[in-house]
Amino acid sequence: MPSKKSSAKKSSAKKSSAAKKTSAKKSSAKKKSTGRKYSPKASKSVEREMRAMKEGKLKSGRSGRKVTNPKQAIAIGLSEARKKGAKVPPPKKSSK
Repeated sequence: MPSKKSSAKKSSAKKSSAAKKTSAKKSSAKKKSTGRKYSPKASKSVEREMRAMKEGKLKSGRSGRKVTNPKQAIAIGLSEARKKGAKVPPPKKSSK
């Protein structure tokens, strides 16, 4: 009976070492993207919109209501940066 327990320990040790190897591969794959995701022009646009929101001057596009959510202010800033041609990743697709 003791031999069964030792074999179980060995198999669990093999699994953990295999898990470590796969996690190492994943981390190296993440480092592929180089350079900036957002251009300095885009960050200036977002900064401007955040200031306007904090001052209470930022209005949403269609309804004209005052924007109070910081995430919404960031989205407006990135949208304007895209229109001006700044380097910004495409917007995430929303599931409606």
